[in-house]
Amino acid sequence: MSLFDLSGRTAIVTGASSGLGLGFARTLAGAGATVYAAARRLDRLEILAKEHDGIVPIRCDITDAADRQLLVDRVVADHGRVDVLVNNAGRAGPPEAETESPADFAALLDLNLSAGFHLAVAVAQTVEGDRQASIINVSSVVGMVSTAPIGGAGYAASKSGVIGLSRELAGQWGRRGIRVNTVVPGWFDTEMTDGLFTNDASAGWVRRNTMLGRGGNEGEADGALLFLSSDASSYVTGQTLVVDGGWTAR
Repeated sequence: MSLFDLSGRTAIVTGASSGLGLGFARTLAGAGATVYAAARRLDRLEILAKEHDGIVPIRCDITDAADRQLLVDRVVADHGRVDVLVNNAGRAGPPEAETESPADFAALLDLNLSAGFHLAVAVAQTVEGDRQASIINVSSVVGMVSTAPIGGAGYAASKSGVIGLSRELAGQWGRRGIRVNTVVPGWFDTEMTDGLFTNDASAGWVRRNTMLGRGGNEGEADGALLFLSSDASSYVTGQTLVVDGGWTAR
């Protein structure tokens, strides 16, 4: 179990106010890390911090360059380093390409792809000497296969980009001791997928097309995240870890 122990380490989790990000923050804190939980909805983060030791709530709009830098600077000022970065913040877009305006498309890429890239660079710039760090970027099955009629062009483009970005950063930063990997969740009942599992047609679609015959339950992506954050994956970088109940393997 010492392989998964994060005692004494610091982590940043973006998009931590709900959904998978909230679970990621809880899991890393439960493994002993001090977790800087970042999102725009500070009230939710403060509730999370009251319920779980080791969580520091930080209001942050990661599409804002100043907010990103303040977040990294705060962690470094408090602890001298960032050991784990989880780029989880993101949102979905319209499912039909014809209804997605140029501004909508650009905004999705800014949040889901570009902001995480810039935050990863800011963290990488703090890694010096023989220190090591783990960066985990959160993608989606929508970035690997077509999920029409659910998904969306901008969302698919951004999440496909996350996978390619992780691979390239892993190649560039590996010899500096910075590992970069991707977690690819399947269909989970979260705020982002609101309505997917309460509608009989869409819930049935998920069940029929998932090898395990169901969507993901709360916490079922957390083990993959903890693995990539910890020494259990010390020789793993540039990889894509899919947690989708077999959706993409069909």
